[in-house]
Amino acid sequence: MARIGIQLMMFKEHVAEQGLAPVLERVRETGFEVVEVSQIPLTEENLAALESARDQLGIEVAAISAKTSLAADAGEPTLARDLALHVEHARRLGTSMIRIGMMPTSAMRSQEAFDAFVVEVDDYAQRLAAEGISLSYHNHHLEFARTGGVTLLDQLRAGAPHLRFEIDCHWVQRGGLDPERTLADFAGVLDLVHLKDYRIALPSAELLDARDAGDHDAFARYWGGEIVQFAEVGEGTLDWRAVIEQSVSSGARHLLIEQDRTYGRDIWESLASSRAHLVGLGYEGMLTAGGRR
Repeated sequence: MARIGIQLMMFKEHVAEQGLAPVLERVRETGFEVVEVSQIPLTEENLAALESARDQLGIEVAAISAKTSLAADAGEPTLARDLALHVEHARRLGTSMIRIGMMPTSAMRSQEAFDAFVVEVDDYAQRLAAEGISLSYHNHHLEFARTGGVTLLDQLRAGAPHLRFEIDCHWVQRGGLDPERTLADFAGVLDLVHLKDYRIALPSAELLDARDAGDHDAFARYWGGEIVQFAEVGEGTLDWRAVIEQSVSSGARHLLIEQDRTYGRDIWESLASSRAHLVGLGYEGMLTAGGRR
């Protein structure tokens, strides 16, 4: 019953400028029926727009997002202070999944701080499970750092047995692991997957000219990080048929296209390209309500 959709984070600037309703209309026109909500504040206006999109456009909310804790004056809801509000939002939007996009930076300060975060997040997962809602954790590459010979992601999994996971394929690759194998390793605790390609970018002529003119810092920045780009699905190096088949085999319910940057390309064009590649692979049925598998 897995479905392919998109991460609304890609359109946060569009939402800020236009409102959520017209963005959701265009999402549907582009050929998508499932969205994951992140970095879009769940104001009354946005909640109403999502409800209307569900009822009028057939758009399903796969999951909403949550932060664990913030400063008291941050002005955003958190699981620490507002767990019941997150439950209310999830039920109102018809989803049984909440996801954490990243650990708080405070958890990165020491092993003790990370261990405390693991205990904290498992408590939230238990409390949400009692309400019929699963809590998933979304990885970046940071979680593949090792302490005591064990990755932070594996420590989190072992220390928070009630937690589910959202595996981001790009960040797995950037963290030095194989996405397909990682998805297989998380079978049984995997609810969500991010479909985000991993592209190696050639240096521009301008950058090479600058290097030849003596500007070695620009080339060093490229070689040290800018050589890797976020890419449209099918325009990078990941094997998407293998990734999708393993995601389904591992129990994922929603696979969400996400692209953090488009490097000057229009995001709607990028999204259409990703969709076309997935259709070409034979996954159109996972994009529409009538073709669930």
